[in-house]
Amino acid sequence: MKLAFALTDTALRRVKPRVAPFKLADGGGLHALIHTSGSVLWRYNYVYAGKAKTLALGQYPAISLKEARQLHQEAKRSLKRGIDPLEARQAVRADLEAARAARKTFKDAAAGWRS
Repeated sequence: MKLAFALTDTALRRVKPRVAPFKLADGGGLHALIHTSGSVLWRYNYVYAGKAKTLALGQYPAISLKEARQLHQEAKRSLKRGIDPLEARQAVRADLEAARAARKTFKDAAAGWRS
């Protein structure tokens, strides 16, 4: 199945900010949010368990159009498996924070050695 994408890299490079933030749709819920400052942010709007949600995918050009489309497809696959991509990301971040908090630092080791 060939998807008809609306955005091109050239269009993203040439986009000019406006007085208010606006969106440029790519299709399937993926869009670029253009802020008044000119920054371009990738967003994916979807519905999970009857609630509308938005997943932030990153900032252009750090995340290219191709990469944003890949991240969008991964999120859609998660939804098909019954997994909310936003909740999955939050769970991963919570696990990383817990691991970081449990990690012994040099300061901890030095304090233990000195006592």
